Amino acid sequence: MTPEQQKSILTIALLAAFADGTKDDAEREKIRRIAQSLAGDSGMADLPRIYQDVLLKRTTVQAAAAALTDPGHRQLAYEMAVCVCDVDGRQTPAEAQFLATLKSALQLGAQQTAAFEHEADALVDVAEKAPPSAVPWGVAGAAATGAAAYAAAASSPSASSSPSSSPASMPVPVAVPAGPGDAELDKSILNYAMLNGALELLPQSWASMAIIPMQVKMVYGIGKAHGVELDQGHIKEFIAAAGVGMTSQYLEQFGRKLLGGLLGKVAGRTIGGVGSAATGMAFSFATTYALGQVAKRYYAGGRVMSTAMLRDSFQNLLGPAKQMQSQYLPQIQQKAATLDAGKIMAMVRGG
Repeated sequence: MTPEQQKSILTIALLAAFADGTKDDAEREKIRRIAQSLAGDSGMADLPRIYQDVLLKRTTVQAAAAALTDPGHRQLAYEMAVCVCDVDGRQTPAEAQFLATLKSALQLGAQQTAAFEHEADALVDVAEKAPPSAVPWGVAGAAATGAAAYAAAASSPSASSSPSSSPASMPVPVAVPAGPGDAELDKSILNYAMLNGALELLPQSWASMAIIPMQVKMVYGIGKAHGVELDQGHIKEFIAAAGVGMTSQYLEQFGRKLLGGLLGKVAGRTIGGVGSAATGMAFSFATTYALGQVAKRYYAGGRVMSTAMLRDSFQNLLGPAKQMQSQYLPQIQQKAATLDAGKIMAMVRGG
């Protein structure tokens, strides 16, 4: 895939992100930062300009689609747009109209898209109806001591900011009381992180949409362990407060895989090189692990942390979690080998 083709697919993904017209300022800012980050990492200096072109409506679906002549690339662009529209819930009428326009511009027929649309819609339906799971997910065979050591290191005085830091920029106070089943929660958080890393390795393009429902289940289990009963609305608000947007998170996951050369299409299957798979899954693993550790601190500490403290804590944990991911790469690959569409649906459903 050439850089121009990559840019066209990213343009279509960004157009999908703004298709419903409801993104708030915070989510728009996250997407802008993603464009800047991807530009810096990939050397594509014009990605921020593409973001501005999309936001200011200086580009169109037809213009982006025109650069994609390979059938596999057109299929990939459509699948990614569907995922971007679906990742924050059921499609709005505006999103459905956007996807119909995109399908026409990409010259894709119902026969080429029906199976994927059915699977993506089924996942959205299951995620909407499934109650969060109340049972923390243990880690069979995972190195729990590694997770505990990470948690201890991340909350050590050396990981906090200096006493002169302003309250808004300080990480979560390190003196957090140990919650019930603290070691078991660390195991559960680690297992969710490995699972979400594994989802990034699967050939089904829609599999990555299951990452957010699994994060919802993880946060629910953490709150439940601390005696707090949560609904999906509250959990999604907490995830957003920590700085993890649903649409922006998916866009970053997709963008890093696309620009990292991990996406190719052969007969409708997404192919990623196993040798470079760590790059493709690192973001999902780290985001899930850092989010779980922040949730554990938040609910153990009586839910008194401000939004600024939640976001600072998440960012402070994200870097170490990315480094930690390589330690669990074999387990992540092993987990991916056991997953299929039916198991993903069952996990999201809570079975």
